[in-house]
Amino acid sequence: MPTIQEWIHSLEEGAGARVVRWVVFIMGLIALATIYNVRAFKNFEHPSAMDTAQIARNLSRGDGFTTQFIRPADLHFLQARNEQFQLGEPQPDLANAPAYPFVLSLWMRIGGFDYAADPDAPSLTNRAELKIACFNQFLFFIVLGLTWSLARRLFDNYVAWISTILLAGTDLMWRFTQSGLSTCWILVLVTALAHVLVSEIRAFDEDPDRVSRLVLWSVLAGVLTGLLGLSRYALCGLAIPLVVFLSFAFQNRGFMMGLSALLSFILVLAPWMTRNYELSGMAFGTGGLFVMENTDRFPEDKVFRLMNPEQLNSPHDIGKVGIDEYWTKLDANLPEIVQNTLPTFAGNWILALFLVGLLVPFRNSAIARLRWLTLGAMVILGLAQALVRTHFAKLVPLVNEANYLILLSPLVFVYGTAMLSSLLDRLEFSGPFAHRLATVGVVIVLSLPLISKVVNGTGSPLAYPPYVPSVIQERGQWLDEGELAMSDAPWAFAWYGDRRTVWLPSPFAEGFVEMHAQKPVNAVYLTSISLDRRLVTDMITGQNPMLGRFAAEAVVKEEIPTGFPLRHALAEGFPYQLFLTDSPRWLSSTNPANASP
Repeated sequence: MPTIQEWIHSLEEGAGARVVRWVVFIMGLIALATIYNVRAFKNFEHPSAMDTAQIARNLSRGDGFTTQFIRPADLHFLQARNEQFQLGEPQPDLANAPAYPFVLSLWMRIGGFDYAADPDAPSLTNRAELKIACFNQFLFFIVLGLTWSLARRLFDNYVAWISTILLAGTDLMWRFTQSGLSTCWILVLVTALAHVLVSEIRAFDEDPDRVSRLVLWSVLAGVLTGLLGLSRYALCGLAIPLVVFLSFAFQNRGFMMGLSALLSFILVLAPWMTRNYELSGMAFGTGGLFVMENTDRFPEDKVFRLMNPEQLNSPHDIGKVGIDEYWTKLDANLPEIVQNTLPTFAGNWILALFLVGLLVPFRNSAIARLRWLTLGAMVILGLAQALVRTHFAKLVPLVNEANYLILLSPLVFVYGTAMLSSLLDRLEFSGPFAHRLATVGVVIVLSLPLISKVVNGTGSPLAYPPYVPSVIQERGQWLDEGELAMSDAPWAFAWYGDRRTVWLPSPFAEGFVEMHAQKPVNAVYLTSISLDRRLVTDMITGQNPMLGRFAAEAVVKEEIPTGFPLRHALAEGFPYQLFLTDSPRWLSSTNPANASP
């Protein structure tokens, strides 16, 4: 039996002290997450978050990888490969990578989700989105644990704890946990990949002749990189710095290790790429069209709203996009990323210490090699962020799925904190207390945005304009399950309204007629995305003038254009919302005075 003195020693310096520290830290994280969700929760505002959520819901219901957000371009490719496919059938999703929706669907199956949005509830917080945020916060806790372990393996306890605390004290990371995006899931994969590479470097340093062990680590690294590619297609680019790193950093074993990682990476991707090719004729489905958004040929989101993006006799043909157009997009976005995004992507000033640390030599081979791999990944992700920047990224700046540099935050925090530790050790302090005081001061300063958010809150959780979950859900319930809607925010109507919703086609008039001929469009839901725009520049002479004229007549003249088949309009929320249907479906639940024939 241990004596009382041994128990006290254990609690002060031994295993007991470590347990106490971890218990306090985990309880602190849970308390912080609870307070943050109460004080600063925000419903989904990024279209991709709603898109992946509705796909995950379909998966949890056993409907497969299908979508209720119908992009006209997706429909074109599906019908081009299968002439029997009809609008209104369960539609396979072609635009999204599968990993995160599959993971999220598992949580939906066991989490007891209630998708109803109660307009009479005291809080306007969407309960399903709060549960998704809690799931992503759980993933973030895993990231923090992996970050601590990585820093402990590379450096020491000080760097491990301070880098983890700084990462946990970054408001930008907490905003991503609530965003509904796949960022936290990808951060788990990135930190796991870093652990694998550290293990591989150490295995090589210990015994470079144990080939089977090195190949096993390389295969695992390739598998994790493949999972990253299946989480967001642009992350397939990380295979480049990985294979180059393995090929040149391990002397005569490098070629075999790089080849092993590349083959395992391809094998992970192959089944899903085959599925996409069979459905659309493209390995990445229509996910590859994101790189064409915001080009001169396809401004804003036009490429996905085209009824036929393969018009050989038209400039609106994806086959005519040349290298010069991609270069123009890269040239337009890259300077902004270097000047504005790069200095702030980690969420605080720790990035500056990381960049300074690039100039500091390290004797530890794992530290030195992983640092340069991180820099190479930063270059690749910066280029991907410039090329794959979508119209959605403009709608929701910073906290969006096109923010790829944020995925390197755990590594940046580890190396930045190591540099901070080195600088503090070189300063002349009067004792360990002064050193600790300086550390606490740095942590507080770098965590001020989060502290301010927790203290002051953010007001209403609604992401309005344009989204009010209860309102959209009510309008969705006015339609039967087999009926079809059309909207300028189809991701929201599909997620909240739980109905198949077509994105407003381009051009609008011809597209609506073609869609309506395939399957009757029973409702059109317009939001401030279309209605709250400059009348002449954006609506009348903009990229889609027919839609502009339609919206202008509805807003300015307060009447439905002649010949349009949906003659019944709900005036509630007008002119920031407009709901048109083939019959006054709201009369049983709404004051008839709010409706106009």
